[in-house]
Amino acid sequence: MKRAIARRQTWWLRLFVISIVVTLVLPDVPLLLDLPIKALLLALALVRPPRSTRPPVDLAAPVRGRWVAINSPGTGTPSHGVRAYGQTYAVDLLRPSPDAPTKIGWSLRTRAPGSYPCFGEPVLAMADGTVVAVTGNRRDHRSRDTWPTLIWMMTVEAFAREFAGASWILGNHIVVRHDDGTFSAYAHLRRGSARVRIGDRVAAGGRLAEVGNSGNTSEPHLHVQLMDDPCPTAAAGIPMHWPDLAFEDEKDPRWSTGDPKPTAVAGFPQNGQLFDAGVR
Repeated sequence: MKRAIARRQTWWLRLFVISIVVTLVLPDVPLLLDLPIKALLLALALVRPPRSTRPPVDLAAPVRGRWVAINSPGTGTPSHGVRAYGQTYAVDLLRPSPDAPTKIGWSLRTRAPGSYPCFGEPVLAMADGTVVAVTGNRRDHRSRDTWPTLIWMMTVEAFAREFAGASWILGNHIVVRHDDGTFSAYAHLRRGSARVRIGDRVAAGGRLAEVGNSGNTSEPHLHVQLMDDPCPTAAAGIPMHWPDLAFEDEKDPRWSTGDPKPTAVAGFPQNGQLFDAGVR
């Protein structure tokens, strides 16, 4: 029941907003009718699917070479602060950049996505499976990595994307159904870079697309997660394990957030963890 309600999360939010607009246009709507409807719609929009109890699944890393993990379940879960959209155990990956600023500034200037080192890097399938969803026409926008642009992204843009639906939050993305019944999602991909179509069979390590900067993102990176349902709003996150990583001793100070929490997934890269993928 909860999963069925959560699957329509975007529509509950839309109806809630519409109910507010109706109240503004028609102020004579009885309060005893108006408030319960709003409360019900908001409550339905906040319903999440049941949590998964599956242990971590061994997968191939979706990238090759030297990367850094941020917003990682290796530090704590839910890794992105919420369990919505199946991202309890999601992780963001980007290439370390020695010349990147160590602090968030106040500039209004934005950067082109191509100026970041991970933009255009290959995104690889984490396991054998069948492609069940592909979205590839969202634009790669400029950066949102200063306080003014981050505030804009987290308020105006975030609300607009929530209202538009999960596809606009993920941006260009691919979902693959694995042979064990799990689903991997690869988000914020580069526009036009998808090399697969719905129904295609893919092998672990096969190239799916390229890292981009589409959807709800501050700078180019790969967002990847494992789920128990192909629809993000109806999905519960499943923890991942990437055995083919070689961890470096030092962390990237730009992204490190301290010691892992009790909810952290053991053996997974922590926030700021530098690692080499595909070297074992």
